[in-house]
Amino acid sequence: MEEQQAHHDFIFHSKLPDIYIPSHLPLHTYIFQNLSQFKHRPCLINGTTGETFSYHAIQLTARRVASGLNKLGIQKGDVILLLLQNCPQFVLAFLGASYRGATVTTANPFYTPAEVAKQATASNSKLIITQASYVDKVKDFARENDVKVICVDSAPEGYLPFSELTEADEGDIPAVKISQDDVVALPYSSGTTGLPKGVMLTHKGLVTSVAQQVDGENPNLYFRSSDVVLCLLPLFHIYALNSVLLCSLRVGASVLIVPKFEIITLLELIQKHKVSIAPFVPPIVLTVAKSPDLERYDLSSIRMIMSGAAPMGKELEDSLRAKLPNAILGQGYGMTEAGPVLSMCLAFAKEPMQVKSGACGTVVRNAEMKIVDPRTGASLHRNQAGEICIRGNQIMKGYLNDQEATQRTIDKEGWLHTGDIGYIDDDDELFVVDRLKDLIKYKGFQVAPAELEAILIAHPSISDAAVVSMKDEVAGEVPIAFLVRSNGSKVTEDEIMRYISKQVVFYKRISRVFFVGSIPKAPSGKILRKDLRARY
Repeated sequence: MEEQQAHHDFIFHSKLPDIYIPSHLPLHTYIFQNLSQFKHRPCLINGTTGETFSYHAIQLTARRVASGLNKLGIQKGDVILLLLQNCPQFVLAFLGASYRGATVTTANPFYTPAEVAKQATASNSKLIITQASYVDKVKDFARENDVKVICVDSAPEGYLPFSELTEADEGDIPAVKISQDDVVALPYSSGTTGLPKGVMLTHKGLVTSVAQQVDGENPNLYFRSSDVVLCLLPLFHIYALNSVLLCSLRVGASVLIVPKFEIITLLELIQKHKVSIAPFVPPIVLTVAKSPDLERYDLSSIRMIMSGAAPMGKELEDSLRAKLPNAILGQGYGMTEAGPVLSMCLAFAKEPMQVKSGACGTVVRNAEMKIVDPRTGASLHRNQAGEICIRGNQIMKGYLNDQEATQRTIDKEGWLHTGDIGYIDDDDELFVVDRLKDLIKYKGFQVAPAELEAILIAHPSISDAAVVSMKDEVAGEVPIAFLVRSNGSKVTEDEIMRYISKQVVFYKRISRVFFVGSIPKAPSGKILRKDLRARY
C-alpha cells in the first residue's frame, strides 16, 4: 500500500495496482457485460424450491420487468420499494428497475407498518413490491397515496401479481439515457448518527465498488464463475446486495438464494449444492462454529468464508477455523455510505497474503484511505488510531434531501468520514478498534439511539430518555434505555418494553430499562452516553 504525503495528508492506497473501471456504464450493462461467456450457466438457485434460472433467463426476464414497470407508469428516476425476503423476484425487480432507469429502495420485511410507511414516504415510493404475508404492512400507505402494490406470490384481491411485470414484452422497453450519476439504489442508514436517511448509491458508485472487489489483472479476487455463492444474508442490506449478488453476477457465479437462517437447512443446502463461498456475519459464524450437527454434513466444498457487518474476535475466528480447516476465512469492512466496501481481505487473491487475526484487510483498489485525529483533523501515520476516512468513486452521492447530513459526512475534499476508529499497521492491514458514532450494532443491523429516544420521549409518562449499547454475547450489542419518569408517573419497565415493541422491528427493541433522576448531558445538550454506560 503506497503511502504519500500530500497537503500534509498521509494517504494509503491498496497493495494491488489500480484497475480500469468502466464506471460510465449503467449498472445492468456492466453486470451482464460478459454474459456471452456464461449465459447457459445457472445464475440463481432457489434454495426453497430447488428451481434454477440460467444467466440468459435472468437477463431476459429483467428486461421484461423493465418493460412491465414502464407499462405501470414507472418513469426514469421513480422509486420502487422492495419489501421482500430473499427470493429470485428480488433480483429480477432490482435489475429490471436498473434497466428502466428507476431507483430501488430496500426495506426490512420485519419492519412495523409505521417504519415501512416512514421509508416509503421519505423516499417518495411510486410502487411497492412485496409478499402476500407483508401486505398488511403496506396497505394503508398504498391506499392513502394511491400507490400500486405487486405481490411476488399469491396476490390477494386488489393487488397485482408479479407476472404483470415478467410477462411484458422485453422489446417494449423505452429508450432511456442513464447517467453515471443517476441513483440506482437507495438503502436507508443512520450514518454516523441520528435517524435513518436514504443513501444515494449511483450507477457509477456500484459499478466501481463491484469492480474493486472482482475485476482486473488479478481477476476474481473473491469470486470465480465456477463458484456457488451462498446468499443467506438479507438482500435488503447493501452487504448482500453488492458483495454477494452483484459481485457474483459480474463474474458468472451461481447464487444460492436462501430466505432465512436455520442451521440444519443451511448445512443441508451447502452439502447439496456444493457451496464454495459462504458470506456470513459474526452471529451466524458463532452458530455454525458451535453447532453439534456440523460433523454430519460434508462441507468440504467451502473454499472461502467472508465475514462483515460487525467485527469478529480472534476466539471466534479460531473456533471456526478448527471446524472448517480447509476454508479461507477473511473479514471485510464496509459502510452503506461507502458503497459499501472500504477494505477487503487479500487472503483470497491469486497470490494469497497472510492475514492477521482481527484485521479487516487492506483498502480497496482505486480508492484512498486516511486516518485522522478526531479532535484536530490532522492525518495520522501508521499504527496511530483515528477516524477512518475514504475517498473514491464508490462512495455515496449523498443523503436524499439532507444536504446538512451529507456535508457532515463527506467533507469539501471528498473524504467520507466513517465515524469508526481504526489504524493501519506496518503491513497495510486495517484494524477497526472503536466507534465515534452512537450507533448500536445488533448482529450487523444498525440501531440509532436517536430514533428510539424520540419514540420514548413521546410516551406521556416519560420526560427524558437516553439509549446506549450494552454488550451481548449473541447479538454483539443490544439497546438499553435510561428514562426519567414524568412527575407522578409510576410507569414500569414492562410497560415501556411493550410500548416500544409495537413500534419497531425486533432488533431495535429495548433489552433493559433503568429509571434515573436525570440524563447526564454536556452544556451543548448532547447526551453523555459514556457516563451512562459506566453506570451499569
